[in-house]
Amino acid sequence: MNIETDKLKQLLTDILTTPSPTGSTYKAINYIKSYLEELKVSYVETNKGGLIATIEGENNSYQRTISAHVDTLGAMVKNIKPNGKIGICQLGGYMFESIECENCIIETLNGKNYSGTIYTTKPSVHIHGNDARELKRSQENMELILDEKVFSKEDVQKLGINIGDFIFLDPRTKITESGYVKSRHLDDKASVAVMLYAIYHFVKNNVKLPFTTNFYFTIYEEVGHGAASSIPENTQEFLSIDMGAPGEGQNSSEYDVCICAKDSSGPYDLEFNKKLLSLCNENNIGYKIDIYPYYGSDASCALRAGWDIKTALIGTGVYASHSYERTHMDGIINTLNLTLLYCQSK
Repeated sequence: MNIETDKLKQLLTDILTTPSPTGSTYKAINYIKSYLEELKVSYVETNKGGLIATIEGENNSYQRTISAHVDTLGAMVKNIKPNGKIGICQLGGYMFESIECENCIIETLNGKNYSGTIYTTKPSVHIHGNDARELKRSQENMELILDEKVFSKEDVQKLGINIGDFIFLDPRTKITESGYVKSRHLDDKASVAVMLYAIYHFVKNNVKLPFTTNFYFTIYEEVGHGAASSIPENTQEFLSIDMGAPGEGQNSSEYDVCICAKDSSGPYDLEFNKKLLSLCNENNIGYKIDIYPYYGSDASCALRAGWDIKTALIGTGVYASHSYERTHMDGIINTLNLTLLYCQSK
């Protein structure tokens, strides 16, 4: 397929740099709304705040739904300490080591933004010696230091910061000349970019799909209920585009589309996976099959919620998932090509 790589990279950069921690996804959702409106693609907003864009196909009674989740990892203000430092609580399942010394933004309820950095409570070896090295990286030992002259709880509160305010982690997005994509939140914004480009491709080229296809942008996947509701009722096949997880003992790769045979929820639909594998083999799409024991997706969430649908899970391989992540444009493009071919298949 002829992919406009620069456009794909721009979509990827735009969505990666738009903050959307789970529970505060409105900025990314508004970006997607504007994008769909520009393409004149119809969409509905769910009560929870997700978006479902629909491209009508020849068969409307047998529909396909494809999902990617817009929500990411993040944090919230848990408490404000007497010295003006801020205790945090995490959103999503990451290691606290992965956010140590990370720049961030606090957004208050009235929309003001304040920058800061997340440190341990013993950040300096010159002060704490080996205690700084050996301190357990856990929620109670992490704190946010504001880039403001604050020395007390009252100073912080005067800024409008309060318990429950959302904290956006700096994504530090970079695409190298050699094609590597390094950023926080590639899980799952690489897949969001794939879906946005797929919609663009079908509209621009006036592609008539064999089945009505819904593109579901969910917003609570990181906390387990992204696709638990609102799946269009005629959906027969549900494809979750998320990520593969390369690493020790795994078969996944940053350069291929990864097809999940089984995750923590059990096996995915065998016939569905066979179809995806056939599309890869027939069209020279690089792929890897893998099993993820500590993983769940929107598709597995939908099954747990009781939806009677066939499910599959694909995605580019994302190294160091739930940390500062890395993938390659090859893997994203392979995922996109499989998505485009699947949507056009009968």
